[in-house]
Amino acid sequence: MARPFKQQRDPQRPVRRPTTNFTPLAVDPDAPAVPTQRLHKLLALAGLGSRRDMEELIASGRVTVNGKVAEVGAGVTEHDVVRLDSRPLRLPFEPELPQVLIYHKPEGEIVSQDDPEGRASVFDKLPKVKHGKWIAIGRLDMNTSGLLIFTTSGELANRFMHPRYEVEREYAVRIFGELTEGQIAQLKEGIELEDGPANFDSIIPQGGEGANHWYQVILREGRNREVRRLFEAFQLPVSRLMRVRFGPVNLPPRVKRGKMLKLEQKEVVGLLEWADLPVPKAPLRQLTQREKLKSTAVFTPKVRKQRVSALDRPPRDAAEGDAKGYRGKPDSARGTAAKKPAPRKPAANRRVRQTSDLNAPQMQKKNDRNRGRG
Repeated sequence: MARPFKQQRDPQRPVRRPTTNFTPLAVDPDAPAVPTQRLHKLLALAGLGSRRDMEELIASGRVTVNGKVAEVGAGVTEHDVVRLDSRPLRLPFEPELPQVLIYHKPEGEIVSQDDPEGRASVFDKLPKVKHGKWIAIGRLDMNTSGLLIFTTSGELANRFMHPRYEVEREYAVRIFGELTEGQIAQLKEGIELEDGPANFDSIIPQGGEGANHWYQVILREGRNREVRRLFEAFQLPVSRLMRVRFGPVNLPPRVKRGKMLKLEQKEVVGLLEWADLPVPKAPLRQLTQREKLKSTAVFTPKVRKQRVSALDRPPRDAAEGDAKGYRGKPDSARGTAAKKPAPRKPAANRRVRQTSDLNAPQMQKKNDRNRGRG
């Protein structure tokens, strides 16, 4: 049976669309209110920049909530539509388990994201995170090595660093000289420094060779160059300083200088419980065997290009960007976009194989044994 031809639709004929008659849902006045969260906090958790930068971004008028320009300090729910330069954003309303990294910092690196001198920074080697950003728990000066902790949770970092919690910091110190019993007692009692009194909770001699002697010290605050200044008060310069413990986190012996280690999910939960912070109710993500081996392995970080804050990016014109098909690419990337290679042209002197070049098939020769068998 022949297939009938498909009828051509008249382009002048109006298209009939189905009519909808939705019944609006009644609002329950006794229903609990939907919890709201601060917009600048969610934008910072999404990895667009710091909270202070997000407040400036909102004040610039580039962020909208349900089509209206957002205000600083506004609260949003998971049902609101938040856009940045007309681009919808996915905000992390549900708390996720933070990530924690342990880094054995070597000498010669600074703990800062902005350095006008362009020196090597520890933030240049951190792996990328989908949502949020890395926060350094405490600082180490350029000539100090040892344990440095990074996390994506601002609350956990604040629990470690705020002076009112008095979290212990343990260092291994090598000085040029040797302390007397009276000097050790005076360091425990306290010494007046430029920014106030300071003291060690514990100081234990660890021996040494020649004029160099090692000491294990513990203190509960992290002022700038505090350990060095305490020893320099007795004219004893510090030749090497290494942090080996910060609160409940010790520097593992297998994490050598310049290496990193990512804590497992159970260890992160233990840190949250130690800090009296809420643990996400969602079950822990099941890891594959490859992910388990990778999560417990010590790795060498590589220098990466850090994410730029959304406040530093120029505003994007949505209509112009969609019309040109750039889909939000920066101006610098438009001109340097990789072009498709041109089709390769055949060489002018290239000779095409002809049929005459093929050898004619030859008759198969019979050997003497089979000759005459026809």
